[in-house]
Amino acid sequence: QVQLVESGGGLVQAGGSLRLSCVASGRTFNFYGTGWFRQAPGKEREFVAAISTSGGSTIYANSVKGRFTISRDNARNTMYLQMNSLKPEDTAVYSCAATSTYFSFSASSSDYRYWGQGTQVTVSS
Repeated sequence: QVQLVESGGGLVQAGGSLRLSCVASGRTFNFYGTGWFRQAPGKEREFVAAISTSGGSTIYANSVKGRFTISRDNARNTMYLQMNSLKPEDTAVYSCAATSTYFSFSASSSDYRYWGQGTQVTVSS
């Protein structure tokens, strides 16, 4: 069982930066691939970024590639999302997630079993 809690969201002007954190409970955090997803009002949830258990492999949505960086610190049971050059279209609730199976990660939300409650990111123009 893994419980996830996000923090770091807020209001920022276009071009600004934010860093989201996702703290996990449980002793097996380093066995799970983890990812970030977001959902804007009236839209479906979409994939943002994912990272392997070791942190050695990452995947990104094309819309954030080159602007966002996902990372994790297994010693702290924490995953991060550094968001730079933010745009108004990045406005959404951002949620972190951990996969259903050990040692896997993907861009598909159906592969994730554990979810945080989400943190709001608002980018003003």
